[in-house]
Amino acid sequence: MKKLLTGNEATARGAWEAGVHFASAYPGTPSTEILETMANYKEVYSEWAPNEKVAVEASVGASIAGARSLAAMKHVGMNVAADPIFTYAYLGVNGGYVVVTADDPGLHSSQNEQDNRYYARHAKMPLIEPSDSQEAKDFIKEAYEVSERFDVPVLFRLTTRICHSYSLVELEDRKEVEVKKYKRNIQKFVATPAANRVHHVELEEKLKKLEEYANNETKLNREEINSDEIGIITSGISYQYAKEVFGEDASYLKLGFTFPIPKEKIRNFAKKVKKIYVIEENEPFLETEIKALGIEVTGKDKIPLTGELNPDIIREALLGEKRETVQPNPEKIVARPPTLCSGCPHRGMFFELSKKKGAVITGDIGCYTLGSADPLNAMDTVICMGAGVSAAHGFAKVFERTNQKRKVFGVVGDSTFFHSGITSLLDIVYNKSNATIIILDNRITAMTGHQENPGTGYSLMGEKTDEVDFEKLVRAIGIKHVRTINPNNLDEVKESIDETMELEEPSVIITRYPCVLKKLHEEEKEEFSPVQHIYKVNTEKCSKCKMCLKIGCPSISFDKETGAYIDANSCVGCSVCAQVCTFDAIEKVGV
Repeated sequence: MKKLLTGNEATARGAWEAGVHFASAYPGTPSTEILETMANYKEVYSEWAPNEKVAVEASVGASIAGARSLAAMKHVGMNVAADPIFTYAYLGVNGGYVVVTADDPGLHSSQNEQDNRYYARHAKMPLIEPSDSQEAKDFIKEAYEVSERFDVPVLFRLTTRICHSYSLVELEDRKEVEVKKYKRNIQKFVATPAANRVHHVELEEKLKKLEEYANNETKLNREEINSDEIGIITSGISYQYAKEVFGEDASYLKLGFTFPIPKEKIRNFAKKVKKIYVIEENEPFLETEIKALGIEVTGKDKIPLTGELNPDIIREALLGEKRETVQPNPEKIVARPPTLCSGCPHRGMFFELSKKKGAVITGDIGCYTLGSADPLNAMDTVICMGAGVSAAHGFAKVFERTNQKRKVFGVVGDSTFFHSGITSLLDIVYNKSNATIIILDNRITAMTGHQENPGTGYSLMGEKTDEVDFEKLVRAIGIKHVRTINPNNLDEVKESIDETMELEEPSVIITRYPCVLKKLHEEEKEEFSPVQHIYKVNTEKCSKCKMCLKIGCPSISFDKETGAYIDANSCVGCSVCAQVCTFDAIEKVGV
């Protein structure tokens, strides 16, 4: 049976067909749907971990226990998970083990576009790259065979276009793979210096055998000979782009098993063509390896190093052909900047923080990053997960030691705090800075599509579980000044901020209100009663002062003649606009 699947869905399907028993991940675009799909297969235990390092460590444990296991993450998650990944490559596996990395060329939803193929070389792991959904399903099945045959973890690399593009996939039945019996093996699985000196030598030997496999056995590397004039060496989604540009006018060496690179296969292909193009997104990973073989190629000297590729970019770079395109007219395009949703519970906090002139606000990764944009403009830095807390400590210490009387606020979301904010808060307590950390608890991991986390009380598989209490957690760490507030009550928000302005100790403010788009659990419906009203502007009272526009709500617009007005179709009745209007011109109406 064939079915349209995204690359993420196909990857999960392939892992299921391969007999995987355990899967763990932290949500992050473009990888999130892999685990969401895995959770539908009841033969697989699937979970959201607090962060990618934990996901890898848990799945490594499952692999050592004997089960075929998987960890999935977006590209920057590999940075978080690198420590156990590098070590497990030395140790080898028991049950087959695959790490899926979803890279994001073009930064569609990320803070960088790092090329994680280099992790395969650095960690000495075999690397497999599909170019469509069918290959994603098929290739990950081979990844498990490779893992167990060569006693290595395997890195499986997707990119955004593969993750989210649909194509037809031939479905097959699940291959039941028994969980291997765990036998205690200290020499293999206890990573002491003495043991890993031996393991490193063994790993280098495994890589030699893997290169032989890449050259002579695997069907993931294949030639398509059409012409002796032009040869193209490529992998992943770039293969699809190359085929669209060159069609049957070029020969191809399509690499699906890209590390260790199949050197002999590349040398043989090079002998069959007069000119070689290496087409790959971002870094010259393949190109560098091929040039090291003494083979002359054209690649990044013409093809961009940055951003996504597409057929038009390749056509212009290599053939000098520029297709005519319809250019947008900026004057006629309505600006649609990203913004917090109507009724977002983060809006009130950022509005009040924006009024604290001279304060520094260190931000983090999540929906609330949008608090940095106009008109709120309430954020100084965004770096990576957890840095909103850690950077606040650094700022506070510098200001303290240079006698600068400036207040520092660190802003972090609920899921991000669990991911990497807890240890950062420990740093603040242990090293005594007076930063105030604001935990924006909207009861869900919102930006990636509403995934559960340790603060929601539910697991990925929908099971009721223990809900972590933020206030008890931060008090246990050592924070004495803690306050939990309703972020839609601006008086409460302002008061909680003002209380911390002169404190000489660390403090935490917890805003507790669900994301406006969240489907509430039954117990949440009792705590957060659905709003039974919305708001409208009384034009007779409106002074056209535009104060309501400063909260950045997309439901509020402005007319030069009549003043502000509210879209009744998108207003959710949060009341923040009514609270900022000093003329009482915004009034409640029933729905």
